[in-house]
Amino acid sequence: MIDGVQTKQLIRHPDERGFFEELIRVSDPIFKEGFGQFSRSSMITGVVKAWHVHKTQIDWWYVVRGTVKVALFDTRAGSTTHKELNEFTLGEEGQDMILKIPAGVAHGLKVMKGPSELVYVTSGIYSKDEEGRIPHDDPQIGYDWVQGMEITNKNIT
Repeated sequence: MIDGVQTKQLIRHPDERGFFEELIRVSDPIFKEGFGQFSRSSMITGVVKAWHVHKTQIDWWYVVRGTVKVALFDTRAGSTTHKELNEFTLGEEGQDMILKIPAGVAHGLKVMKGPSELVYVTSGIYSKDEEGRIPHDDPQIGYDWVQGMEITNKNIT
């Protein structure tokens, strides 16, 4: 896995009324960088949002509804996992977990089954200076958003 990427498997407590599921506690080791902003994104099937990268901000993602394929690419030159790619499927037909995305790790998603609802916490509040974009078809990353996984021979985990 890309250095600094973490996951937290969630525990669902169902009963006759539905279920309860705790997402993040301030005391969770995965959440040590703390809270800046809580946001929501609603998307339809087939939507691709990629690539996005932050200078210092950390993201924690959770898919409430639908199914989303997430791809991460390590852009950090000094990282032991530089240029490594990870994929996750989150949501109803994927893993029920929190995904932590470190600063410098490019991230994108494709909605496999929508409508989809992504809620996410960031370690800081929105700042235009913090935001970075990379084209979805960037040849340095070489990720195929139609087929999934990368189309070049980089390290895949």
